[in-house]
Amino acid sequence: MDTPTARRPRLGVFKFASCDGCQLTLLDCEDELLGLAAQVDIAHFLEASSAVEPGPYDLSLVEGSVTTAEDAERIRRVRAESRHLVTIGACATAGGVQALRNFADVEEFRAIVYARPEYVETLATSTPIAAHVPVDLELQGCPIDRGQLLEVITAFLSGRKPDIPRHSVCFACKRRGIPCVTVARGTPCLGPVTHAGCGALCPSYGRGCYGCFGPSGSPNLPAMIPLLRSDGMSDEDVLRVLHTFNTAKFAAIEQETGPS
Repeated sequence: MDTPTARRPRLGVFKFASCDGCQLTLLDCEDELLGLAAQVDIAHFLEASSAVEPGPYDLSLVEGSVTTAEDAERIRRVRAESRHLVTIGACATAGGVQALRNFADVEEFRAIVYARPEYVETLATSTPIAAHVPVDLELQGCPIDRGQLLEVITAFLSGRKPDIPRHSVCFACKRRGIPCVTVARGTPCLGPVTHAGCGALCPSYGRGCYGCFGPSGSPNLPAMIPLLRSDGMSDEDVLRVLHTFNTAKFAAIEQETGPS
């Protein structure tokens, strides 16, 4: 007598306001993706296939920020259909570079950019998914690291907690034997306050970290900002380097710690 085949977990991948780069990271897994596809049913992933199956989904990966009223409604539906929901990338975890609108007049932006702004419906802010629904895990990065993404999915399939590092880029530099660009060259670097995950890519080429993976743990911005100034950055430069991919998260920390 044949034994019944166990149901494979159902995977959903969803896009909100974003550049698609984090979804492409999943597709770039190539050989690993073939093995993954044998262990899950990819029920919803428009970047890969137009074939869509309705929920519920055992694991949902969500890329992008909430920038429209429709987005806010749709993410609630995705959450209701998802047993586990993981946000991937700076847009989904911090609002993305589009969150720069949060510090200006979005109506002015809309009037300047679009010939017929009255046809463009948008919220005044770009916000992370966690601002709207409960999130089980945030995977930071712009884009995310493929190794970390595979670790999250593998951990889910194995029923264990993902092993995602919480240390800073400085720790990654030490592990790779990369000389500190700030100490050795006086190069401004956000490594001390940035979440690891890129493998210290920029410092490995002698460049300072740009903060692509967002703030790590409890970053000490009151100590970091004067260091950036001492390395030759103006107040305007400091503001710009903190207000990029993860502007909303860095801004929130600035508000908590006060001006530096």
